Amino acid sequence: MDSPRSLPPLPIGHSTNLIGVPTAVLASSAFQDTPLPLAISGVRQTNGALFAMLHDARSASDAVAAFRIYMRAVFDLDGPPERDAAGRRRYRANYQRLLRGWGFDANGKEGAVLKGWVESRFGLLPTFHKEILGRYPSPAWMAYTEEKMAARFHNNCILLQLDLLYEFAQRFLRRWLYPGRSHVTLYRGVNDFGEHLLVERLDRRRAVVRQNNLVSFTTQRDVADQFGDTILEVDVPLSKILYCNAMAPGPVLRGEGEVLVIGGDYRVRLGYL
Repeated sequence: MDSPRSLPPLPIGHSTNLIGVPTAVLASSAFQDTPLPLAISGVRQTNGALFAMLHDARSASDAVAAFRIYMRAVFDLDGPPERDAAGRRRYRANYQRLLRGWGFDANGKEGAVLKGWVESRFGLLPTFHKEILGRYPSPAWMAYTEEKMAARFHNNCILLQLDLLYEFAQRFLRRWLYPGRSHVTLYRGVNDFGEHLLVERLDRRRAVVRQNNLVSFTTQRDVADQFGDTILEVDVPLSKILYCNAMAPGPVLRGEGEVLVIGGDYRVRLGYL
């Protein structure tokens, strides 16, 4: 079994973001220990109707329904396909399609768009997309940049759709799914540590590992066992969760326990099968 690769001297992110917390702080294991609530600048203020609906929701299912109604109305997600002057169908960008694409292949074009959103909002650079993203520029970086900027996905205010998804997640997790909690314990099974950078080895069972800027975990240890013989057990702050299937009717991602987590440096407990 491979070990996590040692951390090269690479920047962890941009100097600016839209959450009001320095990127280096957000990415640190210290933030994992003592997290802060996060908000993307301007999103709540310009979408007051959605948050009023969420405030009035009486149950988790009411909150999910309110979010879906708002997104359908504002972004016309269920409308007929648009057509250009030549009559050809235009792709209408949709946050659900991006999530489904991630569930199929986190290193596909949809995955690049999602990683690009994390980069633009939270300032965190990806560490892996199809291959290791080392120093910029490189062929790997150019390929990732081309995919994250694909015009097919950048219409219908897709970044705002993702902003609203994150803000909804924060309301939903804290009020309905994990009330009174700051963290949730999640698991990730790995065989290949190519996507993981070792920041510090604490002992045989504990380490600080840099995760990709967006990464999948699961709430179920037995599910993680199916994906690798080394299990990363992590206490993830709620403020670094973008999505879980409980936020939508029917599973959008592959597994019911799958959770999309914003990356950075995490203290992990290592389990072995």
